Amino acid sequence: MDPVPGNPAGAPHEGAPAGAVADLAALLKRSARGDQAAFATLYDATSARVHGLVLRVVRDRAQAEEVTQEVFLEVWRQASRYDDARGSALAWLMTIAHRKAVDRVRSAEAATRRDVAYEQRNQVPDHDVTAEAAHASLEARRVRAALDHLTDVQREAIELAYFGGYTHTEVAALLDLPVGTAKTRIRDGLIRLRDSIGVGR
Repeated sequence: MDPVPGNPAGAPHEGAPAGAVADLAALLKRSARGDQAAFATLYDATSARVHGLVLRVVRDRAQAEEVTQEVFLEVWRQASRYDDARGSALAWLMTIAHRKAVDRVRSAEAATRRDVAYEQRNQVPDHDVTAEAAHASLEARRVRAALDHLTDVQREAIELAYFGGYTHTEVAALLDLPVGTAKTRIRDGLIRLRDSIGVGR
């Protein structure tokens, strides 16, 4: 079987017109039963949006194509885990896409840090710089830990808005939500993040 059934070349397809797109949740459920035709339709309907989100995060076209393929491979494997009671099919898929893209960026950053550490290993550290780096690393860990305290829907909206760089209107469109609901999730998530991190205390 090809990495993405129905797409041997692995290139993102243009999204199908809205009126021609079958219900994504139904396509996911059929895909979970091994229906490759349903999965191909799902891919055609969503791959352009997935690729656009991934490209926006990783900022490299070749890597974006690779990550897009990883996203749909995971969707094919994990389709049975989709629960329409917890959100729209598109939101579920875009969340996977965003997390895969962020993982790729973090992996690249980790490789860069290893290279820098290797080059600096024999240098005498500047104590001020070292303290600043330690503080920044601590803050990053606190933010990541605080994200774990958010609800799934809050974390989803926050990640798209602040890691993905999307506007409130774009987040609402990606998650299939009214703009007001998207703004509320982002606002509530930020308040909860602030409380978890202890800003202002």
